[in-house]
Amino acid sequence: MESGGRPSLGQFILLGTSSVVTAVLYSVYRQKAQVSQELKGAKKIHLGEDLKSILSEAPGKCVPYAVIEGAVRSVKETLNSQFVENCKGVIQRLTLQEHKMVWNRTTHLWNDCSKIIHQRTNTVPFDLVPHEDGADVAVRVLKPLDSVDLGLETVYEKFHPSIQSFTDVIGHYISGERPKGIQETEEMLKVGATLTGVGELVLDNNSVRLQPPKQGMQYYLSSQDFDSLLQRQESSVRLWKVLALVFGFATCATLFFILRKQYLERQERLRLKQMEEEFRKHEAQLLSRAKPEDRESLKSACVVCLSSFRSCVFLECGHVCSCSECYRALPEPKKCPICRQVITRVIPLFNS
Repeated sequence: MESGGRPSLGQFILLGTSSVVTAVLYSVYRQKAQVSQELKGAKKIHLGEDLKSILSEAPGKCVPYAVIEGAVRSVKETLNSQFVENCKGVIQRLTLQEHKMVWNRTTHLWNDCSKIIHQRTNTVPFDLVPHEDGADVAVRVLKPLDSVDLGLETVYEKFHPSIQSFTDVIGHYISGERPKGIQETEEMLKVGATLTGVGELVLDNNSVRLQPPKQGMQYYLSSQDFDSLLQRQESSVRLWKVLALVFGFATCATLFFILRKQYLERQERLRLKQMEEEFRKHEAQLLSRAKPEDRESLKSACVVCLSSFRSCVFLECGHVCSCSECYRALPEPKKCPICRQVITRVIPLFNS
């Protein structure tokens, strides 16, 4: 605590940082909680023969936020895997990822680092259809790449290690980067895979569409069933809630610590002021009772023992208030009896 009872810069920074982190965590928690509530409120609709009749009776032939599960079926053509035979899908994502070691100048350690250097995603139109054979109903899925949880399956993955010469190794140590290799990955949404769609369900010209919902709600195309998807969201909400509570408690504890320190400092200043006033009254009483020839000696008497002469200067405050014997008797850390500042140096006084 600085002089005057004000919090130090470090305490201000600690309080400000913890407050900002708490606010960010609480904001994320509120967003996650809202997403979870929206998922709980989504209407489950069975993908069956009565789907069109349900939508035709809905306001505007639309269910703003609906859950529907079905199997993936391509509309016309399919995408073939580049690496796996007889693997067909409707969404294909090819990724090249570079892996390397980077020298951290702060910790003096090599850290793993990865970066996507190329990614391409191919899609073809597809529907969700019932698992049962013979059902003549399909839901066309629009804008699948807008979903936050696209249920792609990794069908191929291979790591190509980098080949380095001795000169390359020396150069990498000097530059602070050591390439490890390139990882090649292919992900696909296979034909026939089970998919859970959460979005806006619309009946338009006798065809049913699943599209991204309005009003900022999230769009899902997940390989998990709806209960697992909801459980995962609720677990995320609980995690962010705990983090927000922990940092909120830390912020309150920091604020309490600062306020308590300020209160104790204020009480100490009041106590010292009262002691100083009492000393001055006592000194004035002694001067009024003393003989004229003794008053000068009382004015220069030590404020602690009131018997010896003041014989030292306290730095950095500059007060001359104590004799050398009383200074040596002060408890550690030694503080000025007048202002309570820590004594860093003592200069002796010599009266001629």
